[in-house]
Amino acid sequence: YRLTPQDAQAVMDLGVQTVIDLRTAKEVQTRGTFPVKQFPVNFHHLPIIDATWNDGDTPEIEDVVEFLVWAYREMLEQASNKFVNAINLISEQDVLPAVFHCAAGKDRTGVLAALVLASLGVDDEHICADYGLTRDAMQRWTVWAKQHQPELAQRFATMPPVFLAADPEAMRIILEDLHGKFGSVANYVREIGVEPETIASLKHLLLDE
Repeated sequence: YRLTPQDAQAVMDLGVQTVIDLRTAKEVQTRGTFPVKQFPVNFHHLPIIDATWNDGDTPEIEDVVEFLVWAYREMLEQASNKFVNAINLISEQDVLPAVFHCAAGKDRTGVLAALVLASLGVDDEHICADYGLTRDAMQRWTVWAKQHQPELAQRFATMPPVFLAADPEAMRIILEDLHGKFGSVANYVREIGVEPETIASLKHLLLDE
């Protein structure tokens, strides 16, 4: 929703056909969306959680890894059917190229990305490294906010630091959790209801032979 018209056009120039918004209904209502009326893109609102950390019953945990592990475990346990819906959508014909995003692009987005990558056979090391790129992006975002949106920068400054964190160690622990409980992350994805045909479609659409 912060994209300028030029920013949005740059996204469209990548060939994007679908935008999947993982934010809550409140976030969409108060902050807006990708300018879907101005561009020929299919928009899907698939909220992963019902309330953000600011609005929900969030424990006061100061350790970054401990907090993120708590948050991602909550998501995987309580929002499994919502991840299924998102994966099913991404696997459909004529949906890709697609963008899926939340507010910061690291938590709801990061967990969904990890599940998709694992379903494609990507190993844990690369999934964690991919997630870890978000840490650098968050640092760039905070610098950008100070220069271009002081109000946002002030909001960042008053947030608990763990809200802005993205530590690959947290994702590693989450993936190990799923290996321990289900044998693999891919098994977890199947266990929560993603059909084998959906996985096959994902691989066909997203992998090079």
